[in-house]
Amino acid sequence: MAIESTSKILSINGQEVQITNPEKLYFSSQTKVTKLELVQYYLSVAPGALAGIQDRPIVLKRFVNGAEAAAFYQKRAPEKRPAWLRTVTLSFPSGRTAEEIVVDDTSGLAWIVNLGCIELHPHPVRSGDLDHPDELRIDLDPIPGVSWDDVRRVALEVQGFLDEVGLRGWPKTSGSRGMHVNVRIEPRWTFTEVRRAAVALSRAVERRAPTLASSKWWKEERHGVFLDYNQNAKDRTTCSAYSVRPLPDARVSTPLDWEEVADCNPADFTIFTVPERFAKIGHRHAEMDASPGSLEKLLELADKDEAAGIADAPWPPHFRKTEGEAARVMPSRAKSAAKKKAIKKLRVKMPLITVANSPDKAAALAGLERWKAKHADIASLLAVDDVLVDSMRGRSSTWTRIRINLRHVPEEQRPPQETPEPDDDPTRAWRERWKKRIPE
Repeated sequence: MAIESTSKILSINGQEVQITNPEKLYFSSQTKVTKLELVQYYLSVAPGALAGIQDRPIVLKRFVNGAEAAAFYQKRAPEKRPAWLRTVTLSFPSGRTAEEIVVDDTSGLAWIVNLGCIELHPHPVRSGDLDHPDELRIDLDPIPGVSWDDVRRVALEVQGFLDEVGLRGWPKTSGSRGMHVNVRIEPRWTFTEVRRAAVALSRAVERRAPTLASSKWWKEERHGVFLDYNQNAKDRTTCSAYSVRPLPDARVSTPLDWEEVADCNPADFTIFTVPERFAKIGHRHAEMDASPGSLEKLLELADKDEAAGIADAPWPPHFRKTEGEAARVMPSRAKSAAKKKAIKKLRVKMPLITVANSPDKAAALAGLERWKAKHADIASLLAVDDVLVDSMRGRSSTWTRIRINLRHVPEEQRPPQETPEPDDDPTRAWRERWKKRIPE
């Protein structure tokens, strides 16, 4: 088969890697970055980027039309792939399986970036043991309007708590508005046990900083910085170290020392600045594998919470309901009296309206601004955390839903639910077919 005239061949570790359409712009709004420049960035930080993905199955999050266009998730390895790329077969909570790519070296790294993988999404397991994670992942996710200072304060609370339970955390910017703290652990516990430890940690940090941190799963109940414990559930992935994020400035998820956390600015770490930083100081987390820790103290704390009557936290919606799990229903949708009675002590029904649905986040945010302009008197009464910007998972991509919590608006002044604008929920047709059991 003839090589396309627009492609470029790179020789990496003795392997030839074809970069198709190397001059195609992958970032074009605020900064200009071609596909080839993206590959060259990853090669410049390869020891650090590989440390986060090597020997791990990886989900391919592909931005085939660049960072400004919608991405899709590809779990299964492409049929057409080099013979030198490994795969492993993973099983999922649904019972299905998939053969996923495992990247071992820089040639594999360049190959997946060529597929449009702007960011890297490895599973927290090694290929030799797919049932026992070797990484506890702490994802600090601020709600809209929360400051970066608050994210850093919560990260430092996480550090303090980890020290108390004998674990070492390795912080990095998420590359967006939040921060990640990864903990290398001994691969002795199942996904369920690791998630249980993460729930206990999230609740403990919330107790330490109740005005800053939240362990609440439902977005309408959150405040400040949410500690997303469900990132430790099986089949969930987060972007790894040195991943480029699809933001206009080509920001990078950058490993830090704890001494850097108090003064760092995530906007300082981009595809243009991180290679120089890496060349000067190397990989900040190079010693992570040398100090795996134990989850025993966190699991003991989970036992204490359970003994005190604190139910398991909600799981992602596609997981089976577990024994001891609280009612898996959004507070604002608790309709029946029986449900209300069961969760009365834990939750209060919130007056929510949806103002925008769109696979284009910018279009959804523009719809929010139009709603605010139309209801200026109501918008002036809203608190920062009354605007809920939800990144919703579709069948193979994400979309944005924006809701308004009217709890601070007097009941007689609350506007009714109107047709959202825009109102483009890409899962609506599929959900309607599912309800009617009509095959696609």
